[in-house]
Amino acid sequence: MQEALIARYGDPGLASREIPVGEWDDPIEACFERGWSDGLPVVPPTDERILRMLGGTDRKPDEIVGLIPPNLAPCTVEKVAINAVMAGCKPEYMPVVLGVLEAALDPLFVLHGLLCTTHFSGPLVIINGPAAKAVGMNSGINALGQGNRANATIGRALQLIVRNVGGGLPGGMDRATLGNPGKYTFCFAEDESDPDWEPLAQRRGIAAGKSAVTLFHAEGVHGFIDQKSRTPEELTRSLAMALFGVGHPKLCDSGNAVLVLSPEHYGIFTEGGWNRRRIEDELFQALKRPGRDLIHGAQGVPEGLPASMADKMVDKFPPDGLLIVRAGGPAGLFSAIIGGWPGQRVREECQAVTHEIR
Repeated sequence: MQEALIARYGDPGLASREIPVGEWDDPIEACFERGWSDGLPVVPPTDERILRMLGGTDRKPDEIVGLIPPNLAPCTVEKVAINAVMAGCKPEYMPVVLGVLEAALDPLFVLHGLLCTTHFSGPLVIINGPAAKAVGMNSGINALGQGNRANATIGRALQLIVRNVGGGLPGGMDRATLGNPGKYTFCFAEDESDPDWEPLAQRRGIAAGKSAVTLFHAEGVHGFIDQKSRTPEELTRSLAMALFGVGHPKLCDSGNAVLVLSPEHYGIFTEGGWNRRRIEDELFQALKRPGRDLIHGAQGVPEGLPASMADKMVDKFPPDGLLIVRAGGPAGLFSAIIGGWPGQRVREECQAVTHEIR
């Protein structure tokens, strides 16, 4: 009621340009006509809704969060709120949305390059810490799918900001050959229910108990099925076979990956006494192949590595190139592999980033 009264009778104090909509016009259709949508209906950003969204943060509406590529347009907290409204967020999501945007604008994430690539990739958002629980994010059954408002709308808000503030339009600067459905939204929380598990954000330098976001340049989800392995060693060898197919089975260091361990696969590791560090180390060793099997022309396939690699043992990923997270429900021996963007091979210029959420 407070926001409604301010919007109707007071001064909302909003700096964004107001777009009039005719009395008999459909506001949702008006948003479509103006190109503000990702193809799905958006929530019309009225003054009342924007004011309510701004109530989710104590940051000033005119504070500039950063410059949004490709047009490098300044994005204020108010502009974030407008797109969060359109995405369907609740006001309490605002600190997480702002944290996600700040991570995406880290130069090391190379958002502009990710936007204009012809590859499949788009931003993947992984949330750790108390913020995920506070806003009701899903880390369990169907965590990578539909049905959870926070997961769906937080990731969507980032995509709408890039579109509506930065001008990143498909067919314009967005040059993806095929894209992937995650470019609508790709966002989930890590399962931190096991106190013996080191969460991803903590593994990447965030203090325990803090909330954080990790941004990764992600393709779509590749399902991993192994219902026979019963020891960590068996499961590691099996996972390595699937992980070696990321990008192409004969390409190495051409993009990183995320491994989403389901509870039942994770249980095989814990029953064997393996923690995160052991899983990472064993997978790194299992993801080595003789260069002679991977060079151009080997196995009758032109794709592959230079002939100079023939006498070397080759790693699929660099030591920090495989990010492991826990998520999913106890519904089967299925995990997920999410391939990365080939731009990640230039490691000093492009990597996944992890930022604390303020």
